Amino acid sequence: MKEQIADWYAGLGWIDYLDILLVIVLIYETYRFIRGTGADKIFIGLLTIVMLWRVLDYLNFTLTSFILGGIVNVGLIAVFIIFQPEIRRFLQLFNTRTFLERSQKDFSFFRFFLKDSAKSKLNIPAIVEACSQMSKELTGALIVITKDNRLEYPVSTGQAIHAIISTSLLENIFFENSPLHDGAVIISHNKIIAARCILPVSANPRIPTSLGLRHRSAIGITEQTDALAVVVSEQTGAISFVKAGRIQRNITPERLTEILSNEFNNPAEKQVVR
Repeated sequence: MKEQIADWYAGLGWIDYLDILLVIVLIYETYRFIRGTGADKIFIGLLTIVMLWRVLDYLNFTLTSFILGGIVNVGLIAVFIIFQPEIRRFLQLFNTRTFLERSQKDFSFFRFFLKDSAKSKLNIPAIVEACSQMSKELTGALIVITKDNRLEYPVSTGQAIHAIISTSLLENIFFENSPLHDGAVIISHNKIIAARCILPVSANPRIPTSLGLRHRSAIGITEQTDALAVVVSEQTGAISFVKAGRIQRNITPERLTEILSNEFNNPAEKQVVR
């Protein structure tokens, strides 16, 4: 076994090393693109099966590698079905004017090895204070906060803002006569990225009929991604928090502060906003 590995390693040239590097970059970028969605776990599972198949084939496990090879061949068709939304969004990126600019600024594979100092702590007090005030005034609101997944497609459906979070800005966006009050606000890296965004609506039949479109959209986006959502009811003023399709209803501003502090590891922000 050791001799086989040594012979294989000795036969590698610079082209082979370049090929291996390109495969690693391709796998990483693919995972980064779908990270935070439900598809990332499927991708890891399929990648594990492919790697196991190649190892067993190399070790001459004929029957096992034959079975795994059949699964992989059928899986190629399944990939295009399962990842159809992701593949469509990926191809759409090449048709945007900002693709080259984003590619030059990103270099995400190489930034993986660097400490990302650009990330800012989430301004939790501003969000909680805005939700508390809108709750008192019965102003409906839907705020989505990203984690790993950037929510590029939902962001593209709304109005770009790219502004630092502030209580007054959030209140103005969701003010009844504001042209941006319909839809969701998406927050990423302590900035309001876009408003009036369209989100996928959950089809879960267990959702109470008393919950409206805002709550169903909050559940829908958190079912499909790792994002978090905060909803303020227009009818009752109740504040709800949604994560992974699960909703906590009628929470207090103090409780919302605690939840967001725990989610974003901001122990310094645990002061309650009144």
